[in-house]
Amino acid sequence: MNKLTTISITIILLVSLILIGITTASVLTDSNTIFTEETNLDKITNEVIDEISTYIQIKDLKGKFYEIDGVKKIQKIAILISPLVSQEITLSKLLIQLNNGESLKILTYSSYAKSLEKNSIFEHNIWNNLGEENFGFIGISDLDDSLVNYDTINDYSDNVYIVFKLPKDMALAKHEKIIVTLFPSNGIKRVIELKAPLPIKSVVTFE
Repeated sequence: MNKLTTISITIILLVSLILIGITTASVLTDSNTIFTEETNLDKITNEVIDEISTYIQIKDLKGKFYEIDGVKKIQKIAILISPLVSQEITLSKLLIQLNNGESLKILTYSSYAKSLEKNSIFEHNIWNNLGEENFGFIGISDLDDSLVNYDTINDYSDNVYIVFKLPKDMALAKHEKIIVTLFPSNGIKRVIELKAPLPIKSVVTFE
């Protein structure tokens, strides 16, 4: 688990404890509302548990440069994700928002999810089925094939790349940035800033 993930989990747990503490204090200071507050406490606790259990970890961020109108730009993006804990997360309802400061676009699931097998990430044939308005998944580690068969990840050992093409007008030349936001069906959204490095190599890792 990387440092960023550890910090994120710590923040989530601290906020959870604060919310529970506030609600408990309210219960103790007003006996007339104890039943309502107990209900609220249960609701808050369940919501916090749901958010934590459906938390998506970001493990790797890759991009590939292509020559577009005479300029090298990153167009293909691959984001490696996994569940924080063993819990079913339905990926078919995921939405991706792209924001480069000039345009705001939403990508939806293409219904294509495949295993990596012996293919290369950026040369996988799944890219033939992806346009500039949708995304797909490439399973790296998925022991029960829940991704390919049910569009679901359900074990903390599952590792899946979200893959998509940036629209041509949003492709990244060196030092350009884009904000990618992942909106799961439930749980916590993930916000990622991608900044294109120098195109010294075709395949790059975002810092």
